[in-house]
Amino acid sequence: MSKELKIILASPRGFCAGVDRAIEIVEKALKKFGAPVYVRHEIVHNKYVVDNLKKKGAIFIEELYEIKDNSRPVVFSAHGVPKSVPEEAEEKKLFYVDATCPLVTKVHKETERHNKNGYQVILIGHKGHPEVIGTMGQISSKNITLIETTEDAKNIKIEQFNKPVAYVTQTTLSIDDTKDIIEILKKKFPNIKSPVKEDICYATTNRQNAVKQIAPLCEMFFVIGSENSSNSKRLVEVAKKAGCIKSQLINFEETLPLKQIIKCTRIGLTSGASAPESLVQDFILEIKKHCKVSIEDFVTANENVTFKLPKSLN
Repeated sequence: MSKELKIILASPRGFCAGVDRAIEIVEKALKKFGAPVYVRHEIVHNKYVVDNLKKKGAIFIEELYEIKDNSRPVVFSAHGVPKSVPEEAEEKKLFYVDATCPLVTKVHKETERHNKNGYQVILIGHKGHPEVIGTMGQISSKNITLIETTEDAKNIKIEQFNKPVAYVTQTTLSIDDTKDIIEILKKKFPNIKSPVKEDICYATTNRQNAVKQIAPLCEMFFVIGSENSSNSKRLVEVAKKAGCIKSQLINFEETLPLKQIIKCTRIGLTSGASAPESLVQDFILEIKKHCKVSIEDFVTANENVTFKLPKSLN
């Protein structure tokens, strides 16, 4: 236990305002209406959070037809939903609470506005991600085109659109990768309409910027988060790009690579926007059992964003 390991702890990390709000919505709904409360899709992409809410009486479903009792409330996840989902809920006379992150709602409104103003919308995002499915479901599929990579951007043919073009993005993308895609689009469509304020959210930006600064100082870098968390996976990519090749995602059920960790003198640690702080502290406690640890808080930004809860829960 003589050798000391320094853990450089990224700040900000963990829960963002949209995740805090979404979890609070489910908890408030359980308090106000009692159990069960249905939740369409994982409220946020973290198994630990979802399991905790299940214990309190939340029932997670993927589609509304799975609801066994239509008198019970249903919460829509933080990632947002296609327009067809609230329409179906109203048809079924379900009481629903929308926990969509307000920053995702901003992208939905931009998409609708561009469509209304006669633009073809290009969405930069990951195919199959719930947020992308939600954004694409705001307007007719013929008026929105999904691209994922710089290759996709290069392959778009100018003549395939006979109207002006605008772009929006998923909120949890890699800032650098997205910048490269946008540059290609701007060369191809010099008059392309951009978001007034960029769509990648403040929390994604802050967490990636912190990792960029810390990763080059470390022998290993760890991101606490779930495999299906887009923003957590991006943090691992950012750490590797910044120079720490031994960067990996750790979920709460995983065994830590302690043999490798205790050989290091300095490791970096952060958590995705849907991972609770308790998992970060558990990680540190586990390492402390095997070696002497010092913690350096590496602060790159201060966050004080909060979002109001829906009025129906007051």
